[in-house]
Amino acid sequence: MVRNIKLIIAYDGTAYHGWQSQLNKPTIQETIEKALYTVMKQKIDLTGSGRTDAGVHALGQVANFKADTNIPENKIKIALNANLPPDIRILESVDVDMDFNARYDAHDKTYMYQIYNDRVLNPFYARYSCFVPRVLNIDKMEEALKMILGTHDFKAFMASGSNVKTTVRTILEARLEREGSLIRLYVKGDGFLYNMVRIIAGTLIDIGKGLKDASCIERALKDKDRRDLGQTAPPQGLFLMKVNYNK
Repeated sequence: MVRNIKLIIAYDGTAYHGWQSQLNKPTIQETIEKALYTVMKQKIDLTGSGRTDAGVHALGQVANFKADTNIPENKIKIALNANLPPDIRILESVDVDMDFNARYDAHDKTYMYQIYNDRVLNPFYARYSCFVPRVLNIDKMEEALKMILGTHDFKAFMASGSNVKTTVRTILEARLEREGSLIRLYVKGDGFLYNMVRIIAGTLIDIGKGLKDASCIERALKDKDRRDLGQTAPPQGLFLMKVNYNK
């Protein structure tokens, strides 16, 4: 019997060239599909909620696949994990309706960007944060962050090379949390453009350093000019935290 299986996946993206399969480059999707072939004895096409770039991590990526299998849903994750490298884990495997699509049915996503703000980088955060040794003005960063809330044309917050129908997105939540040397940026939205969260994070870092004024975000939303904003923060600080669905 053909079933539709939903997976929740965590991975360390350091050794991979992003989510989507690429020729002659290791990716998360390809690695999981190989494990699925081993377990299911059939070619499987895995649909992810969205792409993550090279070096980006996930704590709650969602994907689905269809397969003719009798393996109990809770045993699928066990079988896959036995055939996956330790930097990729299947957290959940559940049966869902046949029309469920991890990409097109996503209602919103939450990303977290992690900054290590201290004079010396803790080596255990080297692969999972952006190191900023300079003192950051959190108040100014929070002031600027409020400006992205709501529905806007985020064209200025998109890296070149992306082909999308519209650059209008809605940011539902955005906040900063500080815990010791770690500053975590959380952004929840109905969708994100290519490098959008990393551009937001990089701009906030530049604002915190005093290299940019908080008003640059307001100006970028109005003028739609990437040059109004700051740097694109490096990929290792970015995590896909959670994907929510209407069904």
